[in-house]
Amino acid sequence: MPTLDKVVNLFAVVIPFLATIAAIILFWNQIVTPADLIIMVGMYLVTALGITVGFHRLLTHRSFQTFKPVEYLFAILGSMAVQGPVTTWVADHRKHHAHTDQEGDPHSPHVGHDGGVKGVLQGLFHAHVGWTFTEHGKADQKKYAKDLYEDRGMKFISDWFVLWVVLGLLIPAGLGYLVTGTLAGAAGGFLWGGLVRVFFVHHITWSINSVCHFLGTRRFDVDDESTNVFWLALPSLGEAWHHNHHAFPRSANHGLKKWELDPSAWVIKAMEKVGLAKKVVRITPERQAEKLAK
Repeated sequence: MPTLDKVVNLFAVVIPFLATIAAIILFWNQIVTPADLIIMVGMYLVTALGITVGFHRLLTHRSFQTFKPVEYLFAILGSMAVQGPVTTWVADHRKHHAHTDQEGDPHSPHVGHDGGVKGVLQGLFHAHVGWTFTEHGKADQKKYAKDLYEDRGMKFISDWFVLWVVLGLLIPAGLGYLVTGTLAGAAGGFLWGGLVRVFFVHHITWSINSVCHFLGTRRFDVDDESTNVFWLALPSLGEAWHHNHHAFPRSANHGLKKWELDPSAWVIKAMEKVGLAKKVVRITPERQAEKLAK
């Protein structure tokens, strides 16, 4: 990776982390308002859905179809999660599926690390955050994300990534000012709904790369190390049913059983009911039964 990209990624990882440490101190001293926390949760849901429904299920795997303006809106919301431009994210993720837990996978915890405790920890660190400094953005967009690369609207959104990041920080600041009418309220919105929110979205998403390829449950016959991790399901908005996803990558539902809670699938279903989603891919019980591990 170019040095500039590494520096940018370092700031994108470190600044939200430091802001979260500061926020914990403020929270401990009760210097936080209900508005701060509501703005944080709201921004978390909107931008995380931009990743889970938008970047992942819609744009990477084409689990459903929608109108171009809706695609572009999800691409912008996902960009506000500060995980890289949409074409870069999609290319990296499609490469991950093409080489899952094998040489060429951008963020497998199982490739290129020796055995033993040290090797396990190195692998988990690489899969969680280390890969963003070494492999992020290396996937050939013309090969892995040609449909987005050739879409002028997506290309514009991708090229203006920094604009969406800045908007994703200014919107919660503006909401904080709107609610309180004070600069302190704007600062609280910026901190909690901006930087702290980015920290949580980052690490929940990256936990799918690390935790959900290392521990958890499996029931399908797949040639990788993907797992389902129930306690990550709600924070990840359903992405932690990751083994299910690797068994059926195009499925709009990652939670395949009734008790496998999948908020992103609920959003897609709601979109379908109002005519914003069509040709939604769902896996029948019969197909699931055929792929169960013997």
